[in-house]
Amino acid sequence: MLTVAERRVLHIYQQYLITPGQMLCFSGPNLERDKETLEIMSEKKLLTKESFGGGYSLTRSGFVAMNDCE
Repeated sequence: MLTVAERRVLHIYQQYLITPGQMLCFSGPNLERDKETLEIMSEKKLLTKESFGGGYSLTRSGFVAMNDCE
């Protein structure tokens, strides 16, 4: 079960047509607002935190979850 915040983050990936393995960079107010959610989603293996600041890649599990929450 995804939280409202997790669905919001996945919707951002969906807006940019991100597929598994592609990175999206969060910055400014979006990064501040979603930092905790991004970390939790990384722990759940829905996203992979990248070394690039604010960069998170979508995993296959994250992609499935993104498509399931439409």
